[in-house]
Amino acid sequence: MSNELLKQEIERAMDNAPLQRALKNFTTAYPGNRANVYKGYDFEALREKVHEVKSYARDHIDELLDEFEKNATANGAHVFRAHTPQEAFDYALKLAKENNVKLVVKSKSMASEEMHFNQGFEAAGIHAQETDLGEFINAIAGDSPSHMVMPAIHYSKEDVAGLFSSYTKAPEAPIITEEVKTSRRVMRPKFFQAEMGVSGANAAVAETGTVITMTNEGNGRMVGTMPNMHLYIFGIEKFVAKMSDIRYIFKVLPRNGTAQNITTYLSFYTGATNVVTDPENDTKEPKQFNIIILDTPERRQIMQDPDYQDIFCCIRCAACLNVCPAFRLVGGHVYGGSIYTGGIGTLLTSFLNSRERGKDIQNICLQCGTCNTVCGGKLDVAGMILKLRTKYAQEDGLNPIHKFCLDTVSDRHLFHSMLRIASVAQGTLTQGQPMLRHMPMFLSGLTAGRSLPTVAPQPFRDVLPAIKQDVPNPKGKIAIFAGCLLDFVYVDIATAVVKALNMAGYIVEMPLDQSCCGAPATYMGDVENAKKAAEMNINAMDAEHYDFIVSACPTCTHALRDYKDMFKDDPDMYKKATELGAKSYDFSKLLSMLGGLPDNADGVPMKVTYHDSCHLKRYMGVFEEQRELLEQTSGVEITEMNNCDKCCGFGGSYSVKFPEMSAPILEEKIDNIVATGADVVAVDCPGCLLQIKGGLDARGLNNIQVKHTAQILVEKREK
Repeated sequence: MSNELLKQEIERAMDNAPLQRALKNFTTAYPGNRANVYKGYDFEALREKVHEVKSYARDHIDELLDEFEKNATANGAHVFRAHTPQEAFDYALKLAKENNVKLVVKSKSMASEEMHFNQGFEAAGIHAQETDLGEFINAIAGDSPSHMVMPAIHYSKEDVAGLFSSYTKAPEAPIITEEVKTSRRVMRPKFFQAEMGVSGANAAVAETGTVITMTNEGNGRMVGTMPNMHLYIFGIEKFVAKMSDIRYIFKVLPRNGTAQNITTYLSFYTGATNVVTDPENDTKEPKQFNIIILDTPERRQIMQDPDYQDIFCCIRCAACLNVCPAFRLVGGHVYGGSIYTGGIGTLLTSFLNSRERGKDIQNICLQCGTCNTVCGGKLDVAGMILKLRTKYAQEDGLNPIHKFCLDTVSDRHLFHSMLRIASVAQGTLTQGQPMLRHMPMFLSGLTAGRSLPTVAPQPFRDVLPAIKQDVPNPKGKIAIFAGCLLDFVYVDIATAVVKALNMAGYIVEMPLDQSCCGAPATYMGDVENAKKAAEMNINAMDAEHYDFIVSACPTCTHALRDYKDMFKDDPDMYKKATELGAKSYDFSKLLSMLGGLPDNADGVPMKVTYHDSCHLKRYMGVFEEQRELLEQTSGVEITEMNNCDKCCGFGGSYSVKFPEMSAPILEEKIDNIVATGADVVAVDCPGCLLQIKGGLDARGLNNIQVKHTAQILVEKREK
């Protein structure tokens, strides 16, 4: 799919008012509801245990498969291991035909969708009836799921009323309770008539041969108990070793998925039982209990690849969708495949269903890392998506335009020369104003919903020698890594960093051979240019000659710390990169470590609200230090905004590639800022500053200033 087709999908989703309303309502309520049900529980400890038991199962999968099959068979089950979706389908259809099945009732089985179960059975003259309400709605509409837990979240009650009216040939009122009654009325006879029930598993226990399903609708239990034949279909990723292991999943999955303490129905099936075939006479017959386990090469590939093997630890709670700012805007039909949706759905789709679809939708990920903070299996979802992006870039090559831009940035002399030229040439666009408010022709999307900063008249590297660093008896020497924005755009921030560290007793130097940190290349999957930038900066920063390396950009700091991962096969460079990473700190973290600043601020009232950078809070765990530094500054009053740590929509190149998604994320951030009544928005990330300041300027809200923490600390203390 071309980028233009993906953008068309995005635009259609964002123009879909019912979808936007449904997604906004749910994702707005979810964080608070989730927090409430975790009261009294240690989520971090719980998900650590989930990761532990799932990792154990992954690493011992063959012995658990054998143990499960032995125990399930001893209890009367028939177990079949399928090595392809087609093999699984053929086995299921054979079972149905041998038992003269005409009607199948289904519940909770995404794995069956990998087999195209419904379509194949219909083609064979066997009706497959979805009985989960959401899946039933989708089936009537001929639609696919838009969410892994709430598959019909994209439909309003009015939509459902129309679908039900068409299906039942009777008028349906758009009242949810009535629609539920209609679905019950339609389903009830089918449960009695069906010869086969099909279920999916939330967990399978090797120790006992038990399969377990968690549901909120009684249909799941009806499917498992009423037909003469019950068929379970699930993948090897659902295994745990012991019955005691599942208690962690039971505590996390409902709280993460739907913000419930526990699901309404928790059903355990251990082998075959009798089924009542004649209720009047209480006649019972042996029930056929069959299990199909999808043990496919694709699943084995995931398990054996150290970059992606933690996908096995996913418990399909879909919390990563519920907090994702991109999913909030477009839903699962755009950010997903035909089965699996959202961030984890991108990974599952790429490996299990469609490489090409996975390649397209991985671009939608902002890399904000919010998904990682709530994942019930403690997966690095964002990190794996980035690795996937890199994998596709290496296999298929980068977009030629993107590659040209990254090649230019990685050439320090060329890039810096272009920025110096831009500082002079930009006058025709700025017309003397401090912000770029309109860009010409195909660049117009860059100023959609925000203004852009101008390039500074002089880069910081030229300004630093003129800064008088009067530091009697210096405690040490710090190297500043300015990156692109501080060196060539936000010179005032870099200057404030130097002055603050001078106040703390340190001399600051800037190694002049440094250049872009390489993050743009990294986040676009360009390994070659990312490594080129890393090598350049490792040598330039010469970390052994400094006490610390400071950056006022969390993305840069994160990049410096990760350089060592690129040189594991080069002992000399690995040693240098490790030292650089160990000495690298973001400004607020370093200043806090050094004891902060003297309490000699001017005391003039300043109402400040703070926006947390995604990289600084979620990737480096820094969110208290900057607030403490600000609170210890006389005159500063901090008023927290709603969703202070929610992404501003910048995402580096993301706001350039997807301005139509970046803009509404920014809009929400600005609304939250305005609601605080603050005079100043404090940030620690130049990218966030660019995004938020540009958004405020575009809306004429220049009464609200946006400043880096370093600027506030210094300005309040300069006499």
